[in-house]
Order: sequence, then C-alpha cells, then structure tokens
Amino acid sequence: MAITRMKVLCTKPRNRRLFVPGRVPGPISGPVLAPALATVTSLVLMFLSLSVFAHNVTAGDAGYIQEIWGVHLVPFAYLGAKHMVTGYDHLLFLFGVVFFLYKLKDVALYVSLFALGHSVTMLAGVWFGFSVNAFVVDAVIGLSVVYKALDNLGAYQRWFGYQPNTKAATLIFGLIHGTGLATKIHDYEISPEGLLPNLLAFNVGVEIGQLLALAVILIVMGHWRKSKNFLSQAYTANVVMMSLGFMLFGYQVAGYIANN
Repeated sequence: MAITRMKVLCTKPRNRRLFVPGRVPGPISGPVLAPALATVTSLVLMFLSLSVFAHNVTAGDAGYIQEIWGVHLVPFAYLGAKHMVTGYDHLLFLFGVVFFLYKLKDVALYVSLFALGHSVTMLAGVWFGFSVNAFVVDAVIGLSVVYKALDNLGAYQRWFGYQPNTKAATLIFGLIHGTGLATKIHDYEISPEGLLPNLLAFNVGVEIGQLLALAVILIVMGHWRKSKNFLSQAYTANVVMMSLGFMLFGYQVAGYIANN
C-alpha cells in the first residue's frame, strides 16, 4: 500500500508540461503567487529559527556520548536520525534534488547516490580521523543548495549552453555533505571502544531520518504538483531555495572569520 502511494505521488501528471531546463517560467504576480509566498515565508522562518542551533551537538547529546563506552546501537541510531531531520542544509539539498523528479525510480536513484556519497565520507572521515573545518564544509554545503536551485532553474543551459551531469553532481555533493557529518561526529568525542558498530548505527539512523524527511517531502510535492500553478510557483520556490543557500554560505563564512 505504501509503495503504491509513493508511486502515485511521484507519477508524472497527465496533460501537464514537465520542467525543461532553460525554460522555467518567470516570476508572476497576483493570486497565483500568494501560495508560493506563504510557503517561502514558512521556509525562511524555519531557516532562521534553526540556524542558531541546527547541526550543532547539543550539550545533552555530547555529555551522554562522552559518558558511555562500548556498543550502543540504538542511541547512535537515534542521534543519526535526529541529526538528519534537524539538518536544514541537508533537507534543502534533498528538496532540490527531488523537486522535478516525478518517477519513483528516479527518486530512488538520486537519493541512493546522495546516500552513498555521504555514507562513504562520513564513515571514512570518522574511522580514519580526518575532518575539515566545520564552517568551511558547511559553507560549501550552502553552495550546494545554490547549485541545485540554479540547476532546477535551468540556469546552466541558459548561461553556458551546457547541462552538468546531475547524477555525478548529486554523488559529489553527497560526499561533501558526508564530510560535514564526519566533522560533526568528531564533536561527540566518541569512545574508540565499539566505534565501528556505533558508526554504522549512526549511519543507519541518518538514512532512517532521510527516508522520513523524504516521505514528507514527496507527500507535500505530490499534492503541490496537482495544482495548475505548480510550474509558476516552482520558479519562486527555487529562487528562495537559492537565497537560503546563499544565506547559509554567508552565515558560515561569517562564523569562520569570527572564530579565526
């Protein structure tokens, strides 16, 4: 039943023009734009409310992790899921990736590439002990949101007459997002005892959180796409997503400067 529902949500609507890179409708006004502006306002408020603490290790979580030793699969899976569902930058990128994907097999392919990328660098980064400055990697993640929004707007074909490989880009940005995850995990100061199973549990939690977030996104997108004004509103939504990516980039750059 659930699989059938997902297929319905991701099925291409009949008699409706699909997105063509370089031919995204421009801004419009009036009652058609109002629902999009309401959505935009909600996204901005969510972003501002989360920007202070999202992706940081809370004092309670860090204290708990530092006090335990050995294998603790459930707590680490919970922390992984929590990290993903509160990670606004990961969710923004995921939202951009599936924005114009109408078929379930395409959603599964792109989400799998993203999951593969961030799983590899997250596990390798923690296991081998390498990380990148948190402000730097989060700034790049912000730019990944900008990149995807511009891709959805067909900007690269208009500007350069070339469409980048979207699958390769999704995998590459997945690797970058995974580096960000590894950097955050280092903040936990995890005990080396039971490190590998705990890391695997954390990664499973991340994937569970991603699937939960994806389910919500697909349900919302499925209803939104039924609107005759979807393509017009899609322009505004992707412009806002791009703006949020720039905001995230600027926020992290300012943090880097302030701490160095």
